[in-house]
Amino acid sequence: MPGKHQHFQEPEVGCCGKYFLFGFNIVFWGVLSNISALTDLGGLDPVWLFVVVGGIMSVLGFAGCIGALRENTFLLKFFSVFLGLIFFLELATGILAFVFKDWIRDQLNLFINNNVKAYRDDIDLQNLIDFAQEYWSCCGARGPNDWNLNIYFNCTDLNPSRERCGVPFSCCVRDPAEDVLNTQCGYDVRLKLELEQQGSIHTKGCVGQFEKWLQDNLIVVAGVFVGIALLQIFGICLAQNLVSDIKAVKANW
Repeated sequence: MPGKHQHFQEPEVGCCGKYFLFGFNIVFWGVLSNISALTDLGGLDPVWLFVVVGGIMSVLGFAGCIGALRENTFLLKFFSVFLGLIFFLELATGILAFVFKDWIRDQLNLFINNNVKAYRDDIDLQNLIDFAQEYWSCCGARGPNDWNLNIYFNCTDLNPSRERCGVPFSCCVRDPAEDVLNTQCGYDVRLKLELEQQGSIHTKGCVGQFEKWLQDNLIVVAGVFVGIALLQIFGICLAQNLVSDIKAVKANW
């Protein structure tokens, strides 16, 4: 009608979606950083793996946060593609791990034995092995004799080490009454018969104990991975939705 002005609502970038994606990046960044702190690469300094994983998380977090705040479609597309790539790599790894279970078991055994060899070479690696053996109540990959692979613990006659024919303290069965940790509890323990060893150290290997732990906690482990996968899909959808909003706004310029 004459004298009346018609107002058309132009498309605009939703602030809620933009800042929600920014918040999602902060949360997702923190989750993956904490998970990466539990990983290690056999025989290599764990610090290097932390640097690589931390670098990837930094790039991903930067692209998502800055892309959302600055409404940069290139960074948002990079973020969603990169996140999608991680998702499919995780999916492929899960499928391959299920199909090639025996190969994974052999690789895990090799992985642990490589770290056993390098036990005294790096304090970070040493702490990780001690943590794993204490947490899973195990010793070596398949048993205490795997410590023959380490030059300080092997039982050869030419080995001058005081730790000869022993195991690290993390293999020992802890006495709840002990307030002070006895770091020499594993000395000469492998000179005893196997039945005698059972009262002093854990005689089960870490590969078997880890498999048992996975079976006992299968629902929790599966729930964690499904939760992370849904979080990734949600992040991809948020980024793509924000890209669509930005394109719609630019189309009206």
